[in-house]
Amino acid sequence: MELTDIDLNQLVVFQQLIVERSVSKVAANLELTQPAVSNTLAKLRRTFGDDLFVRTPAGMMPTPFAEQLAEPIGYALGMIHSGLNQHSRFEPARAKRSVTIAMTDIGEIVFLPALVERLRSEAPGVSLNTVRTSITNLRDDMEAGKVDLAIGPLPQLKAGFFQRRLFRQRYVCLFRKGHALDRKRLTVADWQAAEHLVIVSAGTGHGKVDELLRRTHAERTTRLTIPHFVSVGHILQRTNMLATVTERLAESLVEPFDLTFRPHPIDLPEATINVFWHAKVHRSPAHQWLRGLIFDLFGEDKTTRRASPVSRAGV
Repeated sequence: MELTDIDLNQLVVFQQLIVERSVSKVAANLELTQPAVSNTLAKLRRTFGDDLFVRTPAGMMPTPFAEQLAEPIGYALGMIHSGLNQHSRFEPARAKRSVTIAMTDIGEIVFLPALVERLRSEAPGVSLNTVRTSITNLRDDMEAGKVDLAIGPLPQLKAGFFQRRLFRQRYVCLFRKGHALDRKRLTVADWQAAEHLVIVSAGTGHGKVDELLRRTHAERTTRLTIPHFVSVGHILQRTNMLATVTERLAESLVEPFDLTFRPHPIDLPEATINVFWHAKVHRSPAHQWLRGLIFDLFGEDKTTRRASPVSRAGV
């Protein structure tokens, strides 16, 4: 197939169908009639020799061939758009848009208060949405433009994505003030003798640390296991349990819940927190501004380091 065999506007309709899964929504987004969108889809089907989208109760679902086309077409359209608008400026104070960031519940606790306040100050017309990094279709949603950035340890985001390290942090032991362990340096024996609150954070790098602790120090007493970090402060505040958490989370919970923390007595690998974004928005002025804001607020340093394409650098 040659480029002359297809109209660029048809690819725009294709990419919108990948995102919306609805002919009526695509028509509204592109200010077209529904018959016009349907006619374009019919032309695409003839061109590619595939149904591309099949009508189901859940919407217009892409065929395996359409899913195969989605990434290169989305990437190509993004690069064309960026190239045509590379001299345009993004003015945050005048922007009217929403931003969606994938993060863990730890991320919501650590990042959102400061991030929301900075957006309120610099970009009052920009609203913020979050989704979990553990969602199964995160890669597809980022390729389709539904998710702007993802923050966390995310090994599943490789080809087609850029990443940059936001910071590294150690794991610590968190417990209430006045706990029997509050006035001493923790030893492995202290840690093993304590009652533990265990957080099983599926689909994140933090879950791997707990697996490591279970394999190497099974003698500990697990009193309670929960699937997320949101309730950690409330639970530790009223019990004698301790929890293994990241240092930035511990710092966020100390004051509101009257807690304290100590260095972990077990040698654990540091947690590396990265920011990921799709290659097609790499040169977008709006995305560059958003990434810069996040690194200014939370980065381990203020120097501007070149981001690595994950597919080529293998990081």
